[in-house]
Amino acid sequence: MSELTIVIGNKNYSSWSLRGWLAAKYTGLPMDEVKIDLYTPSSKAALLKHSPAGQVPVLKHGDALVWDSLAIIDYCARLVPEKFWWPEDNRAYGFARSIAAEMHSAFMALRTHAPMNLRARHTGLKLSDAVAADVRRVEDIWLEARSTFGEGGDFLFGRFSAADMMYAPVVTRFESYGIAVNDTARAYMTAVMDNPLMMKWREAAANETAVIAAAELPDGAIRLG
Repeated sequence: MSELTIVIGNKNYSSWSLRGWLAAKYTGLPMDEVKIDLYTPSSKAALLKHSPAGQVPVLKHGDALVWDSLAIIDYCARLVPEKFWWPEDNRAYGFARSIAAEMHSAFMALRTHAPMNLRARHTGLKLSDAVAADVRRVEDIWLEARSTFGEGGDFLFGRFSAADMMYAPVVTRFESYGIAVNDTARAYMTAVMDNPLMMKWREAAANETAVIAAAELPDGAIRLG
């Protein structure tokens, strides 16, 4: 039995699962994986067997149980503190924690109207004002992180970190819905999509067959939001 077990939802659709899974994989520790198909009649009962919250992701480590993606990220950082999770510099650390928390609690228009769907590919969609505002805010965050703290690598704080785990699902959303971004954001998106852990997740998502209707745009949709 592996040291860690991560319980996740559908890889094509579950953005919070992706964040927790990235953290668990990033530890490099042996890991088992349990996947539960979401939005089926048996989903809730299956989820409650693993988590009191009845949601994914859930991390199991011995008798420790951790739910919520950001909590899993912080827990995993305690397991292997030698890896780069958060920047050491106080200013960079404060910015990193702030944008991770903002990702955790904000961007509701983007989440609602552009659900994660790795298999989807759309072009020419018109963004509502609310979705467009979320997109611009994300661009501003990425630009400030890259220009101020990104020296030494292609990610928000140079090396791949907890902040990138939090924003990885947003990268996939921008790809899926053909959202135009500036050159800095585009280069950052390429780095995230080409990360080996992300490539492994994307490959598994492409091989899934389950369809969650609520996360699929209607045929012929021209507006997002």
